[in-house]
Amino acid sequence: MARKAVCVGINDYPGTDNDLSGCVNDANDWAAALKTRGYAVTLLLDKAATRAKMVAELTNLVAGSAKGDNLVFTYSGHGSWIPDTNDDEPDGRDEMLCPWDIGQNQYLLDDDLATILAGKGEGARFFFISDSCHSGSVTRFAPGPLTPEMKLQPRARFLPPETFLKTAKEIAAVRRVALIGRTTRQKYPALLAAGCTDLQYSYDASFNGRPNGAFTYWAIKELEKKPETPTQWMRAIRTHLPTPVHMQNPRLYGSSAAKSGSMF
Repeated sequence: MARKAVCVGINDYPGTDNDLSGCVNDANDWAAALKTRGYAVTLLLDKAATRAKMVAELTNLVAGSAKGDNLVFTYSGHGSWIPDTNDDEPDGRDEMLCPWDIGQNQYLLDDDLATILAGKGEGARFFFISDSCHSGSVTRFAPGPLTPEMKLQPRARFLPPETFLKTAKEIAAVRRVALIGRTTRQKYPALLAAGCTDLQYSYDASFNGRPNGAFTYWAIKELEKKPETPTQWMRAIRTHLPTPVHMQNPRLYGSSAAKSGSMF
């Protein structure tokens, strides 16, 4: 039975003025934690985490998987959304992960992830750990360019669509959809541990002077205590979040069987 993982961490977002600090540490920390649990890990950090490379490694992760295999994908970086174009989203949004080359219009949409994960072998278990704002809020609440004072504060891992969309028509479409004011979670056959709810931000934080995602930091701390089920693990994480500084509520999405099953 195979144990394989892909861990992605992106701090550097060229051309966006929205760089992060703790995502590369997150990915390295997840890789270390998973290796101790017997996983073969592929790391994609900053410029290695292009859309093409993320798609290739995710496709390779599920290829040939079979019953009994455990597959893990961790993502730390910006999340965002663009207006839905194929009418399969009730809220009119396609949520997405933001690859390193998002400034070149390279998006990794929830539709893309659903297509990739459809290649997972029957009975293989897929765990997706997302420390990002993988679903957006209205753009008027999104952070702008960093000031020196803001660099000392927790940073939301949400990349406003207006940051990377290029045309006035695209931006106008985003503003129309933003007025809907709600989002839906992604649609892939996995157990998803998310750093926040659909309408919240996940935060870049610092612990003992070292940058980390607030969710990742506590998720790994609680993982070290060897919880028996994902539900037990998430319940323990929620004893640390939200806080007055990190206003995010971690969530666990998936089937009841997966939530109450064994850990990865």
